[in-house]
Amino acid sequence: MSKQAPDRNLAMELVRVTEAAALAAGRWVGRGDKNAGDGAAVDAMRELLSTVSMRGTVVI
Repeated sequence: MSKQAPDRNLAMELVRVTEAAALAAGRWVGRGDKNAGDGAAVDAMRELLSTVSMRGTVVI
């Protein structure tokens, strides 16, 4: 294991992904269209996850 200090904080990057999804879904609250809200959240999450340099599997 490397003793170098990390140059980024993966946890904060993932928090930003979650925040973007919540903000996108929030625009649909009260409109009675769950699928549109879900789709907006998924689209936002995909867009931001593509900018995070990591290898992993998303499990829902």
